[in-house]
Amino acid sequence: MRRIEKEPDVIYFKPRGIPLRELKVVVLRVEGLEAIRLVDLEGMEQEQAARIMGVSRRAFWGDLQAARRGIADALVGGKAIKIEGGSYEIERTRKSGCPNRRCEGELSGTGLHRSRPRRGRMESRKNEERDMKKGNEVKGIRGRENETRHTES
Repeated sequence: MRRIEKEPDVIYFKPRGIPLRELKVVVLRVEGLEAIRLVDLEGMEQEQAARIMGVSRRAFWGDLQAARRGIADALVGGKAIKIEGGSYEIERTRKSGCPNRRCEGELSGTGLHRSRPRRGRMESRKNEERDMKKGNEVKGIRGRENETRHTES
């Protein structure tokens, strides 16, 4: 299981002016996006980023290469990108109390926290995804799924 800082706020990207239902979709796993963020955006070395995510350098390299390949495929082929899935847990950093109101406490001294599930968000997300498939112009879908399934040990 990989550790990530947070789930993405936006889970769809697509070429402008083309309805989603007419596009092929490339799925980018959440841990692949985190690998891209750490190396390409934050400028970390792969070894340091792998340590932060709690995986071997080889596993990290595989995540990074798969994410880069998917992004390149979408950009070159004019495809949509959907960010979802994977095997990860959300890392919560905590100095003087957790900022997450739904936090149920730290998991055995790991720095990872368990969160209560959010209620009512999945139906909203499903409606937004349905609208995108119908061709309605949506720049991004905001919101998160049930955090508990990603933070359990």
